[in-house]
Amino acid sequence: MWNYLARRILQMIPIIIGVSIILFLIINLVPGNFIDSKVSSTHMTPQQIQHLKDIYGINDPIYLKYLKWIKGAVHFDFGDSFTYQKPVSTVINTYVWNSFSIALVAFILELLIAIPIGIISATRQYSKTDMIFTFLALIGISFPSFFLGYILIKIFAVDLHILPLAGLNTPGSSYVGFAFIVDRLKHMVLPVIVLALISAGSMMRYTRTAVLEIVKQDYIRTARAKGLSEKVVIYKHALRNALIPIVTLIGLSLPGLFSGAIITESIFGIPGIGKIALEAVTKRDYPLLMGFSLFVAVLTLLGNLLSDILYAIVDPRVKLK
Repeated sequence: MWNYLARRILQMIPIIIGVSIILFLIINLVPGNFIDSKVSSTHMTPQQIQHLKDIYGINDPIYLKYLKWIKGAVHFDFGDSFTYQKPVSTVINTYVWNSFSIALVAFILELLIAIPIGIISATRQYSKTDMIFTFLALIGISFPSFFLGYILIKIFAVDLHILPLAGLNTPGSSYVGFAFIVDRLKHMVLPVIVLALISAGSMMRYTRTAVLEIVKQDYIRTARAKGLSEKVVIYKHALRNALIPIVTLIGLSLPGLFSGAIITESIFGIPGIGKIALEAVTKRDYPLLMGFSLFVAVLTLLGNLLSDILYAIVDPRVKLK
């Protein structure tokens, strides 16, 4: 196992370097820059503008920019954010945990909803129950997150005044301890529901397909022929093998837990990493955008590694070499 992990991590290094080069080229070839985006709202002279560009290194050749950036990145220094005037790593660390807390709760809720419903739908294929669950899953897949978010805000925040409208904490509050936790949870309810519902449909369909493929196998027919109850056949024999592709999908969900949900965070005014990344695009904050993009790329590679490990844990026939 440890040899496998060491080899996979070493294999990631050239991939990360290649990804960083591609990301850096794409980001720096986009027209405009942070200084030019600010010129319209200021009264700076051309000399002052050029001076600021020299300070920020905007006028440097692209290869020199990359060499400076990669030299710092080796030491986990991704430069300073133009917008926040803080190290990129500090900005990401400040906002990523807000996104992670919401995404993790939503992901757990998604699994609790989708997997049982997917199993029930598969075991009752083409029944009314299956058709209802499939219909609801397709609605969940089709609904845009902003549409569902605004509906929930209208009902629960504006009309019923049950839940907060936006943010992660009540403005001006000084809650501590348990009161702070309760206030935070109230603010998380609506974004968690949105994220869970729009993702549960896909996971439910995926689970249904996986279970249907397994229940058609010969060993399932043999288990039924032995007189085993349907619950034992499904939950003891079929479910373990059906979970193999599902567990792989769970591992690949790792980047999404940390990368934030741009639309949902914007709707609910959540200071998460997705909302910050969107602002970095509009404000041409290239150091922050580059650091965030590489962060997601590394998480994607780690998610693939996690999927392989989980695959081997669930299926003993798979050996990590």
